Amino acid sequence: MKILCMFVCIAAGVEAGFAAGTVYLYRLGALEVYTLVETTGPGRSQILAGADEALLKRYLPADFKSEINAFLVRGGGRTVLVDTGLGGAIFDNLKELGVSPAAVDAVLITHMHGDHIGGLAKDGKALFPNALVYLSAAERDYWTKTSVNAAAVAALAPYGNRVRTFVPEEPGAALTELVPGFTALAAYGHTPGHTAFLVSSGSARLLIWGDLMHVQSVQFPRPDISVTYDMDPAAAAETRKKILDYVAKNRIPVAGMHLLYPAIGTVRAGGEGYGWTAEK
Repeated sequence: MKILCMFVCIAAGVEAGFAAGTVYLYRLGALEVYTLVETTGPGRSQILAGADEALLKRYLPADFKSEINAFLVRGGGRTVLVDTGLGGAIFDNLKELGVSPAAVDAVLITHMHGDHIGGLAKDGKALFPNALVYLSAAERDYWTKTSVNAAAVAALAPYGNRVRTFVPEEPGAALTELVPGFTALAAYGHTPGHTAFLVSSGSARLLIWGDLMHVQSVQFPRPDISVTYDMDPAAAAETRKKILDYVAKNRIPVAGMHLLYPAIGTVRAGGEGYGWTAEK
């Protein structure tokens, strides 16, 4: 039986039916941004590279959790999905929101790990039949031209000429829109073409930063700590510090695929690292 999510149903005006802690509405100017939680479960400290016992004891709760999220953005006559999770609960949550996969206009992919592209295709068919798919050229080329992962090839294949590639830009640059309201920031290190997406509505902004961070209780205060999933740990750490500094200085709220529900909040500089305040 589903437990009704009272925050979403009452405060956000969304119809009842969500499992608790699986959907969160954040209003960004004229846009609605929904956190769609794919899975939540126990975390594993073993993924933290170079973290000794003293560091773990200081920063890591004994019962820390791990989460996989995607984000839906609606408004301005468009429905945009950022990542597709594993392809499981995301479709239940879209259904509860009254969003048909056929109504999604664009799918923006932060990178091509399975927990981000799992919902793109199944049995050779596109699960978002009318959507354009956007991902960085470096990311597409790495996963599809080097035969690293047949699943990545299979995920994109049904979209054919509806796949659009781009080159992400550095934070602070004059950014080019991919679709109205969405620009791409280079966030390399986790994968060769890992991308964060800056969403704008009027003066309001939100950075959906993909896998910039996996264990928030450790990596906010210690952004130098990478995870075993980072293909280039040193580059990932450098990118993490750069983007944390960028959003803190510019007061840009962020959303993350492995931040904990509601997975949206604000970053502030503090000491050697950074602090985090989740939305309520």
